[in-house]
Amino acid sequence: MELLKLFIKSAIVDNVVFIQYLAICPFIGMTSETGKAAGMGLATSFVILLATAVTWPLYQFVMVPLGLQFLQTLFFILVIASLVQLVEFYLKKSAPGLYSSMGVYLALITTNCAVLGVTINCIGKDFNYIQSIVYALGAAAGFLLSMVIMSGVRNRMKIANIPAAFQGTPILYVAAGLLSLAFMGFKGLL
Repeated sequence: MELLKLFIKSAIVDNVVFIQYLAICPFIGMTSETGKAAGMGLATSFVILLATAVTWPLYQFVMVPLGLQFLQTLFFILVIASLVQLVEFYLKKSAPGLYSSMGVYLALITTNCAVLGVTINCIGKDFNYIQSIVYALGAAAGFLLSMVIMSGVRNRMKIANIPAAFQGTPILYVAAGLLSLAFMGFKGLL
């Protein structure tokens, strides 16, 4: 039951985009089409989960015993970049069709701060390995959810009658702010 609460909390209550304000660049830049938003969300979700599965043991079993905790951010960025490269190589060899459709997304994930933020949060919140994986899975689901929701809002804005002063980027930020306020309503849930 505690793990389910942690999943819901990381996906909705502490959503990486709407509450923690991480990964705003892909949230704004990649949500113009639902297909692109879902592709970016799925690819990022996979890397978030994989990065957490690798960085937690690295931190606990290598960095802490050697007293290298101060290099956490550097190590985690190197691990994330390496994982993205490995995923890219694997997809290129085993699934060329999937690689060609997601090739652009994979390069963007390396610099996605949500991936780094989730891995650092797992350490900062003192989660054990299972809790870290559940937290990462929930954060990944929350990221995917936020991408798909925003793409739906943007699709609706294409046909809406928006005043000239708010067309384009201003209404996009207003919509993102309103979505963030809506997600803040979940704070008392868990």
